[in-house]
Amino acid sequence: MANLLRRSAALLLSTLALAASAATPPAQVATQLLDHLQAGDGAAAVAMFTPEMASAAPAPGLLALWRSFGEPRGRGAAEVISTSERPDVVTQPLQFAAGTVAATVVVDAQGRIAGLFFKPAEPAAPPVPADARYREVPLDIVTAGGPLPGLLARPHGGTAPLRAVVLVHGSGPQDRDETIGANRPFLDVARGLAAHGIAVLRYDKRTRVRPQAFSGDAYTMDDETTHDAVAAVATLAAQAGIDPRHVYVMGHSQGGMLAPRIARQSGKVAGLVLWAAPARSLLTLLPEQNRYLLGLDGRITPDEQAFLDTLDRQIAAARSDAPVAPADLPLRQPASYWRAFDAVDPVADARASPLPMLLLQGGRDFQVTETDWQLWQRGLSGRRNASFQHYPALNHLGIAGDGPGSLQEYSQPGHVLPALIDDVAAWIGAQP
Repeated sequence: MANLLRRSAALLLSTLALAASAATPPAQVATQLLDHLQAGDGAAAVAMFTPEMASAAPAPGLLALWRSFGEPRGRGAAEVISTSERPDVVTQPLQFAAGTVAATVVVDAQGRIAGLFFKPAEPAAPPVPADARYREVPLDIVTAGGPLPGLLARPHGGTAPLRAVVLVHGSGPQDRDETIGANRPFLDVARGLAAHGIAVLRYDKRTRVRPQAFSGDAYTMDDETTHDAVAAVATLAAQAGIDPRHVYVMGHSQGGMLAPRIARQSGKVAGLVLWAAPARSLLTLLPEQNRYLLGLDGRITPDEQAFLDTLDRQIAAARSDAPVAPADLPLRQPASYWRAFDAVDPVADARASPLPMLLLQGGRDFQVTETDWQLWQRGLSGRRNASFQHYPALNHLGIAGDGPGSLQEYSQPGHVLPALIDDVAAWIGAQP
């Protein structure tokens, strides 16, 4: 769930009779929408949506997301991508006090909003430093559903064969760096471990590079994450100069939750690093996270409570045995996805695994909280090969800060705490 909230925002809004005239230029339609949001008029914004968008993105959730970006400071130039047939796509950078957010507005042939995406603007990845003790080389993950682009950080020299790590993403359509705003936690970890002499493979997630594979109603978290991670382990273990007896999985958030499952299916994993891993079901965490975010201003409005009540009904439907359409479920994910995920008991899976484990948790993480951390500690108490590291100042991305965590914080540039990376390197190096 390296970012359940990020996916919540993206998927909710992508599937989120003042409708604009079909003759209205798409950039003007986007401007009208943003004006409504900036004025706090959620009803007027939703009135511009297609019926599907309006039912999926009610005004309270839409405004809560907009307010999470902080104080508006301005807008950059809009760019329009037009095709011979609508919809048109408008992209526009939005400046807020905490940073820049990229807005994408899809306008259909009737001038209605058929899609809306917000995500922190992504800067270009920094190059490998000239004096680095490692290099990065492309390495595709070979899977039955087609290759996934990857990158191997391979240390120079050192003692061969090399110990190695596969990084497994959190929730959402993540890239190989797990880019969130100006932050690239997987890039930080990969290069940090490579500087310690450990090879690291990171790759683009299937939901990012092959989203068409998830257009049906019968996929699970194994199709999204597990099978590709197993393939990544096999790909890495087969590389020249890599010690196949020492290939580790480091899973972040949802990836950490599934790490024991990945290891069991692989049979080639030497140990597990569970970083900010949920100990509870995602359907339990989702309403908890939304209540936290909506309550940051000290109150829950009636409209916000109605949004939360709808989410609770969707979760109850996901946990039932009755047939239900994806449109009536959280994040518009199919019942197959939620019901398979809800059956996963990450603590029991970890307890059943004989592998050594290192668990990492930030004290300011509002997505995976102290409740989860205590469940992990209790569940693995007495396990001599389970180690625990807690970092009071870190958020869900492993970045230090102050005060309560928020979505707005993810837009602020930072880096994974070097001490966390050092701890992972030391633990891998200590494995017999």
